Amino acid sequence: MSISSATIPNNVDLESNRKLQKALVAWQPAFLEWWHDMGPRGYQQDDIFLRTAVSVDTSGWAHYDYVKMPDYRWGIFLTPSDPSRTIGFGDKMGQPVWQQVPGEYRKELRRLIVTQCDTEPASVEQQRLLGDTAPSLYDMRNLFQVNVEEGRHLWAMVHLLHEYFGKDGREEAEDMLHRRSGSEDSPRILEAFNKPIEDWLSFFCFTMFTDRDGKFQLGALAESAFDPLSRATKFMLTEEAHHLFVGDTGIARVIKKTADLMREHPDRDVKDFGAIPLSLLQKYFNEWYSASQDLFGSEDSSNSANYFAAGLKGRFGETDGRSYTDHVALEGCRELKWAENGVLVNHEIPLRRAMNLELADTYRRDCEKALNRWNKILAKAELSERMTLPSNRFNRSVGVFGEASYNPEGDPISAAEFEAGRADWLPSEAEQSYIKSLMVPCRKPGEFAGWIAPPPKGIKGNPIDFEYVRFN
Repeated sequence: MSISSATIPNNVDLESNRKLQKALVAWQPAFLEWWHDMGPRGYQQDDIFLRTAVSVDTSGWAHYDYVKMPDYRWGIFLTPSDPSRTIGFGDKMGQPVWQQVPGEYRKELRRLIVTQCDTEPASVEQQRLLGDTAPSLYDMRNLFQVNVEEGRHLWAMVHLLHEYFGKDGREEAEDMLHRRSGSEDSPRILEAFNKPIEDWLSFFCFTMFTDRDGKFQLGALAESAFDPLSRATKFMLTEEAHHLFVGDTGIARVIKKTADLMREHPDRDVKDFGAIPLSLLQKYFNEWYSASQDLFGSEDSSNSANYFAAGLKGRFGETDGRSYTDHVALEGCRELKWAENGVLVNHEIPLRRAMNLELADTYRRDCEKALNRWNKILAKAELSERMTLPSNRFNRSVGVFGEASYNPEGDPISAAEFEAGRADWLPSEAEQSYIKSLMVPCRKPGEFAGWIAPPPKGIKGNPIDFEYVRFN
């Protein structure tokens, strides 16, 4: 098997790099085997109306056509190189960016890349059975678009491991295809990527909240002094935007369907019509938002301070000229309250040690924008209910909030009080079963399940009832 620009679209000059070609030739069959085993089950021979990147320019990175998923052109793309680019933050600010991995940061950079890389195949594995219960062909196509792009993001990170980390990188790339989401023996690295996604409400929450964490992690890595990593993640962000769109608009359509039924039948339970109550939606938000907050790591972190100091990982928008003026962060601190003996106590975290907190706060503000859009749907329906985000302290397993229990408002409570309130705050098994009972597939163009509204428009100028999936 050979690799060239004809089989793998790329702008990293694979054809002239024989060593890299050889490494990827050896890895590609294992990737395809993983895709057939763990990619979307039962739809590998169907024609999907997919967007494919074939180059980094505006005319090439979004080509639409019917494609069988195993034939998707997974590529390796880096945004164009800027010879004048310098390190934009930390102790080495102003120095030229690195085109190779500095020996003193080899371990740390590999850890960052491997952790990010591991999330890409994990999400495909989590979602592999969702095609069977897709609420429309439009949604099925969006699921498969997310899946193949996660596969391409895996290629992007594996390219870095192969080209810049030698034998260690090759071994890490092999391990990507051996771990499995939810496996007891070889799970994925981050716990949120071991959670089962067995229904489409969970999928929309995942793409809204967990993929949004991915946006901010990629944005922080796009600031890296290791230029190939920066250039790879910047291009990944162009595709990641669609994943967030799927979650954001998917939830908006669920809310619209529920709101329309509440307005039409004010004295009836929307469950009578096979819809999802707003109170149950709120519980799913609470669960997925808190799990996604854990992905940022501890709010007080020496690792984040070291990454920032070395120029390995910045803040989201670090060098955009709008978000920050101090790119050294040696002075100042962040104040944060967490519980001690059942009482909230104020703590000061040196700014460099608070880089995870800075990223998580930016993430929350972005999530709040989506909630504002959803609440406008409820306001337009003349309903008084509103969706909210729980406190960042609620239901946490990682960081300074993971050592105590809090209610959704962020007030300290006992472990017993948390368990007593769990059914009011998080989905119960019975509620999850109800959601699963709604997951009846709709396979005709223009047909939508009764728990979700159609989108306002189709994809790439096509109508909503376009045949987005052709079954063979």
